[in-house]
Amino acid sequence: MLLAGFNLAAQTRTSSDEVKAKIDAAISKAYESASAQFPCKLGTSGKPKMLEWQTLGKCLNRANDRVDWAGVSKQLQEIKKDSGFEAAEITSLVDSSLSAHALPYQKIFVVKKTNVLLPLSSSLLKFLPEGSLQNLPVFSKSGTQIGAFSGLYSFEKAGELSGKIEQHRLFQYTDSKGELHGSPDMLLLDSFAVPWKSAVSQPGFRLPSDKIVLR
Repeated sequence: MLLAGFNLAAQTRTSSDEVKAKIDAAISKAYESASAQFPCKLGTSGKPKMLEWQTLGKCLNRANDRVDWAGVSKQLQEIKKDSGFEAAEITSLVDSSLSAHALPYQKIFVVKKTNVLLPLSSSLLKFLPEGSLQNLPVFSKSGTQIGAFSGLYSFEKAGELSGKIEQHRLFQYTDSKGELHGSPDMLLLDSFAVPWKSAVSQPGFRLPSDKIVLR
């Protein structure tokens, strides 16, 4: 009986590993599609020099749109069905895989000069992996440091035209007194930024899971 229990546990572990490997393969292909036109060239504007938020946004959003989300969902639905795993278990593995395959900025953008600022635009925050940019200095558009990057927070809001509930992401920062502040702009373009040379090696593009359907 004890031996049978060990064998059953081993089979369960192997099954989990196999499911994880299949999910990783599906997510890896999604990233291959998304990154097909990386890296994108980014110019600068203004003073201090700020990377162009318009080009940055187009690059990241088009990468996300290149993924066949219906196809990815179908693959994951088949994995779920074959494995017998609950949707919550598959969702957890998918989220872990999406984070594990996140790409650093040096693979996403080509920037000629290093002494420039990376705008904390809405598009950038949409794809920013949790934990990235932590403690980097945050500058206002005028070039004044206002604090240190202290993570993301999300909220839901109904679209003004569609009425559809949409999720938005903002960032928060800690000032010199140790007080935490939320970013004041609802639609972030180039009002705030972090140094490119400090961000370049950090994870910058994580595919979101909002278009994955496991039902």
